[in-house]
Amino acid sequence: MRALFDKVSYRSSVIVTKSYSTSFSLGIMLLDKTLRQHVYAIYGFVRFADEIVDTFHEHDKAHLLNDFKNQTHDAISRGISLNPILNSFQKTVNEFQIDRDLIDTFLKSMEMDLNPIEAYSREEYEEYILGSAEVVGLMCLKVFCYGDQEQYEALSHEAMKLGSAFQKINFLRDLNADYYDLGRVYFPNIDMKTFDDSVKAEIEADIEKDFKLGYEGILKLPKKARFGVYIAYVYYYSLFQKIRALPADAILEQRVRIANRNKYGLLLSSYFKHSFNLL
Repeated sequence: MRALFDKVSYRSSVIVTKSYSTSFSLGIMLLDKTLRQHVYAIYGFVRFADEIVDTFHEHDKAHLLNDFKNQTHDAISRGISLNPILNSFQKTVNEFQIDRDLIDTFLKSMEMDLNPIEAYSREEYEEYILGSAEVVGLMCLKVFCYGDQEQYEALSHEAMKLGSAFQKINFLRDLNADYYDLGRVYFPNIDMKTFDDSVKAEIEADIEKDFKLGYEGILKLPKKARFGVYIAYVYYYSLFQKIRALPADAILEQRVRIANRNKYGLLLSSYFKHSFNLL
């Protein structure tokens, strides 16, 4: 039965999400049940594309990514794919009429990772952020607004900024691995030989602005989506605060994390705030 295949496909997206991200998994679980499988589908698609460019070094990554791109478009057009991750993604894309331009913009950023740039220009940095993070926020927003185009357009800017904040935190957290293992630095016009506390503080001030706008957008989200997105915000903002408290040389020597036990503590305190309308 087709319904069983689609169910298995969505379960595959859940497995991918839970395997790769504890933070996003917990956030998604706190969305309304009508939204969860669709956000899992988006995350599974994004994760697989990112995995191609970040991990499969012994393979022809350009070929794999191009094949993945072609399969994605074919799945959306045909309304089916034997790749369960793409099958669940196409169902969500078609049900919520997610613009293909968003998908292509995301894949273009993945293509940028095929040829690492040691120091991005401001234009390249903004292009990469748009594709790798901001349009992903817009895909999720399409689901959260459940067909309300007016609401989607009103919240688009804040959704993009929240995605941007999350991605920039990832860049800071992974600065060591990106530079030494993958040969790339996303932050524009940065010379890693002179990366110090003042450069780090400048980056953090920019991230703080994105977080502020992202939070304002969370407060305007439909109730079905608000708490789950807020939890993701809380986790990432806590990670941001932990990174901000460290000197520049420390984040070049370690990958900063929020321990799982602390994540559950943040969940409880956030639930209290949410329940008593204290957000």
